[in-house]
Amino acid sequence: MIELEDVAYSYGGGELLSEISLKLQPGSFHFLTGPSGAGKTTLLKLCYGALVPTAGTLRLFDEDLRTLDRDGIALARRRIGVVHQDCQFLDHLPVADNIALPLTVSGRDTLDEVANLRELVGWVGLKDRADALPPELSGGERQRAALARAVIMSPDVILADEPTGNVDWDMSQRLMRLLIELNRMGKTVMIATHDLALIRAAKSHVQTRVLRISNRRLQLAGADL
Repeated sequence: MIELEDVAYSYGGGELLSEISLKLQPGSFHFLTGPSGAGKTTLLKLCYGALVPTAGTLRLFDEDLRTLDRDGIALARRRIGVVHQDCQFLDHLPVADNIALPLTVSGRDTLDEVANLRELVGWVGLKDRADALPPELSGGERQRAALARAVIMSPDVILADEPTGNVDWDMSQRLMRLLIELNRMGKTVMIATHDLALIRAAKSHVQTRVLRISNRRLQLAGADL
């Protein structure tokens, strides 16, 4: 679904990532680890086409990223849901409207989709907070809203950048259960995190592949995780 072959990415004259090869197969579940500044966010941005490799080949759904025009990239991105680390929302809109923004922008805000929105808001545990404004939400509620917004278009791939970084352990477990459930529904999931305890807990519930960025390269993490 997403394939990187000998990909490198440089910024400001320095190489951040080098010789990255990775295939995200349908229904797979990956964790992406590495120290702060290793390039986890950069790799995720490459995977959804926000960045173009400075070397190598990147394919989104069998299409070379460099051959896609702006409309082609936009169509590919609709198949990829992204949970950003900073969880940006429009503060003047209620939570439900923020979650529905991808539907509105794509012209898919039909009655059927509105019904699906209500179901999704309930699924992430925000039914009673649907009319709240983003500044009124707790950190965990914001993360669940961000996850709901990422999957509202029913993407094939979900990329999450430190989705549990600003919440307590109980909430991080709840968010992880939601992501595992999405994977069981057939979604491909990749989560960037530095929380090794979270990875260990998840591995008892879902078959995962743990990757680590070290010295600009991607490697399979050891069995000690």
